[in-house]
Amino acid sequence: MGAKLARRPVFVSCREQRLFHGLPPQVALDSAEFRQPPLFSDWAARRRRAATTPSRLSLDRYTTAIRSSGAGMRRREFITVAGGFAAALPFAARAQRDIPVIGFLNTASPEPYARLVQAFRDGLGETGYAEGKNVAIEYRWARGEQDRMRQMAVELASRRVKLIAATGGSTAALAAKAATSTIPIVFQIGVDPVEVGLVASLSKPGGNITGTTIIAVQLGAKRLGVRLQIVKASSEPDIGPAFSELQRLQAGALWIGADPLFNGLSEQLATLSVTHKIPAIYQFREFAAAGGLASYGGSITDAYRQAGVYSGRILKGDKPADLPVQQSTKVELILNLKTAKLLGLALPPALLARADEVIE
Repeated sequence: MGAKLARRPVFVSCREQRLFHGLPPQVALDSAEFRQPPLFSDWAARRRRAATTPSRLSLDRYTTAIRSSGAGMRRREFITVAGGFAAALPFAARAQRDIPVIGFLNTASPEPYARLVQAFRDGLGETGYAEGKNVAIEYRWARGEQDRMRQMAVELASRRVKLIAATGGSTAALAAKAATSTIPIVFQIGVDPVEVGLVASLSKPGGNITGTTIIAVQLGAKRLGVRLQIVKASSEPDIGPAFSELQRLQAGALWIGADPLFNGLSEQLATLSVTHKIPAIYQFREFAAAGGLASYGGSITDAYRQAGVYSGRILKGDKPADLPVQQSTKVELILNLKTAKLLGLALPPALLARADEVIE
């Protein structure tokens, strides 16, 4: 029937237009099908089919109620007709409305975080969930505006999502915790969650919250025997001028402090460091892989994947209080030999031997 409707116009009288007003589109189309000018080849088949077509029977009951019971019966009969057709909707369409929804909260912008979001989806996939099939994700990106986090967390909580994935730093996690004490929260941060007040302990987080953490590697200036100059960048537009300031200071090297703002900008940071001839090191492998000189720290990609795994487990019934906080314990040294040559640096053989990976 659907194919015929797509090829032939539907003719509806003025009286029928009033009758169909307010009906679901499929009800109106199924009923109006009997007003189409029949082709002689299928006229007899249509007449036989009309006697048992649900839409025609429903329409007959509806028009009978209008004629015999007046306006008082119209609304009740309409609800019956509409309800009958709603029950006949394909199961997949109704099931789509019932799938769990995850609220994804992040302090940064979506574009640089695409690979990390994919890592989160990969973790969900390990527990049997696929976005758009049996789970939906509502994304909220603060785009570096930290003061928006609380409002967005409250908004997600008011939508009664099944879980909030608070990623991109402690600001998102604390905002989610303040917004709800009942909706499960899975965080991904780079600081000690006990120290900032997110959980009671790593092994027994308690409450409605758990997650993954990467403790940032700290290199003290005194330990390194160098003089430290701090150059700040609080937003993406600040990064270019910050490198110009580094060049003015004649900086001999750059240690990029771990921050959600920088996590998704590895390629930009790596390019600027090479352009300004400044050897630079960051915590995550993605920086070295994008062309930075070196990285030293844990894997943020794996942390997002593990956050996805925890999210899937919680959707399946696990309690956040029973899931210990996953902490990155392995520290990796990644060196980019190609970048070292561009910067005119000869990396010592002993350092190359200690590296977990050398990118050539």
